[in-house]
Amino acid sequence: MRYVLIVCYDGTNYGGWQIQKNSITVQGKLELAASDLFGRRVHIMASGRTDAGVHAAAQVCHMDAETDIPAEKIADALNVRLPDDISVLASFAAPENFDATRSAKRKTYCYNLYLAPKRIPLKDRYSVRIKGGLNYEKLAYICKFFEGEHDFKAYSKSGSSAKTTIRSIYSVTISKDINEFSEDIKISVTGNGFLYNMVRTIVGTAIAFAQGSITQEEVVRSLEEGDREAVGKTMPPQGLTLESVDYGDILPDFHKSFSDSTNK
Repeated sequence: MRYVLIVCYDGTNYGGWQIQKNSITVQGKLELAASDLFGRRVHIMASGRTDAGVHAAAQVCHMDAETDIPAEKIADALNVRLPDDISVLASFAAPENFDATRSAKRKTYCYNLYLAPKRIPLKDRYSVRIKGGLNYEKLAYICKFFEGEHDFKAYSKSGSSAKTTIRSIYSVTISKDINEFSEDIKISVTGNGFLYNMVRTIVGTAIAFAQGSITQEEVVRSLEEGDREAVGKTMPPQGLTLESVDYGDILPDFHKSFSDSTNK
């Protein structure tokens, strides 16, 4: 039987989602826990691969298993076998033919920044401090240029194995919270899929424009001509979190199942 897992993890200590030979990964830890629980090797597929150091608030996965454990209790059974920085928030039976990777309709990533005269250690694990200030209005303005269908080859690390670098970005929104010691900024990017380093480079390019180091013409050229010299730097991974994955009507009871599981 196929099951859906909603997984939250702090990616700081991992080499990303996907199993690798010389790195500890989130997938590796989850599959080890599942194999111990079910007494056989279990393969777990996610909606997509997060890079080393990137976090997930609600990564969606699927796995196949034969068990008498009620679907909603599998999360608890896995969690006692997982490290403290990985948690299965909910588990439930998957709809017929559900595939966490292929069935995904859209994903939302959030990048967290903060501006402060002094470094704030409690923020540094999940956000990135921006030095030198930036123009918030310019940041909001340029973010809209990334919406729509574009060829994002300039925003992906060279050597990517993706069949196409064309992606559709449905929205790029930003929010700001000012408190006593810092100005916190969140950039949320929703799209049908993302290339390796794509969101981190979009954010780096938007910051570069907001700080005046690149022009609007360069941003347009990067999208229209794929000019890698016209983009900003790729931002560090710790500021990035996979916030949510949308499956449309394929998971009609997802929110209910998630709520029921976490409120028990």
